Amino acid sequence: VRTLSGGESQRIRLATQIGTQLVGVLYIMDEPSIGLHQRDNERLIKALQHLRDIGNSVIVVEHDKDMILHADHVLDIGPGAGIHGGHIVAEGTPDAIFNSGSLTSQYLSGQRHIELRKKKRAGEGTELVLKGAKGHNLKNVTVKFPLGKLIAVTGVSGSGKSSLIHDTLYPILNQHFFNAHREPLAYGSLEGLELIDKVIEVDQSPIGRTPRSNPATYTGVFTEIRQLFAEMAEAKIRGYGPGRFSFNVKGGRCETCEGAGIRTIEMNFLPDVHVPCETCKGRRYNRETLEVRFKGKSITDVLDMTVEKAVDFFEFQPRILRKIKTLADVGLGYLTLGQQATTLSGGEAQRVKLATELSKKDTGKTFYILDEPTTGLHFEDIRHLADVLHKLADKGNTVLIIEHNLDLIKVADHVIDIGPEGGAGGGTIVAQGTPEQVAKSGKGHTSRFLAEELKTSKYG
Repeated sequence: VRTLSGGESQRIRLATQIGTQLVGVLYIMDEPSIGLHQRDNERLIKALQHLRDIGNSVIVVEHDKDMILHADHVLDIGPGAGIHGGHIVAEGTPDAIFNSGSLTSQYLSGQRHIELRKKKRAGEGTELVLKGAKGHNLKNVTVKFPLGKLIAVTGVSGSGKSSLIHDTLYPILNQHFFNAHREPLAYGSLEGLELIDKVIEVDQSPIGRTPRSNPATYTGVFTEIRQLFAEMAEAKIRGYGPGRFSFNVKGGRCETCEGAGIRTIEMNFLPDVHVPCETCKGRRYNRETLEVRFKGKSITDVLDMTVEKAVDFFEFQPRILRKIKTLADVGLGYLTLGQQATTLSGGEAQRVKLATELSKKDTGKTFYILDEPTTGLHFEDIRHLADVLHKLADKGNTVLIIEHNLDLIKVADHVIDIGPEGGAGGGTIVAQGTPEQVAKSGKGHTSRFLAEELKTSKYG
């Protein structure tokens, strides 16, 4: 099971349900198109339509354009995310949604779109060359990764994309730079290691597994905020240092909940229940700490602020502003600084990590790897993500994405298509070059879908 790709596991679960031939069942699926190539997506839509036709109801939470257009009834929730959402902004047939004016409808109808770049990046003129990759279904593949560009690795589900990048290239780089223990799959050699100075994999795993982790602590901006509060006159009079404003150490925090703001009640044989702390009412700190204020706001008030508000609030604090501004730039303006990491979606966690990378002073020689970064993202979120990836590549870094989403593939500088099929029928390089060159090649399944996408795309 461990060797199955994400798209393959997803379809095995679906095949199990279709095979039962039940009727009168309500199926609820959350993003069934995750990890699927457009070719596989067409098959998935037919399978879901078959479930409907034999007498079942199918509810799908989905961002995929084709899936939305094939639905009988669409519910569009918004208008924005987080505190800006929670309303039904449109409902009806896909045709009815087109005329609603909602953000989703604007992307479906082509009023809004992710624009192509007129000029591709020239890159550094150097490349990383992986020779003789033969793990899993890879057939002694030699691949050239041009440095200083946005590279998209494409191919049908199970074609060998993750085997090549996640299980071969990344472990080699990780061992070289960080002495990691994970062994790569079989390969011959890797040339050009001296041309990059580190590798970073930005995945959708949580930024923290406890409610104590939040965007402010992960990005490091909370350290700067605590320092700022410690410099207030009231704090100096009382002898408070930055540690006083931490909810992880004794001193300034509420000791009843130990700075968590919530109490965890363990329920035997049931999930734990989280309730607000009865002493601090969820504010995390004791009364004395909360009496120190900056511009009339306590440390808890700052943690409860959305990123959008915090950008205005800290406009004259450059060290703090730089880190908060990058969170807003990646489209996370609706999150609160102190939002518990456990409540963030995979896409949100990934963008918090990207924002952290963007706020660092980098060398321009970093190799970033992202596996399906568009998972769970709306069209507007994908536009934000594309902007962030372009910013990283514009600094001279190399950004490599394993991706099925055509909106992101079409804005890449270089595409490497692996296939032509999944499993034993894959593991070779079908086409490579700019998105336009791959589309014109006519080889493999990606070229057909990419050619159709490029026909309707506009240049920015």
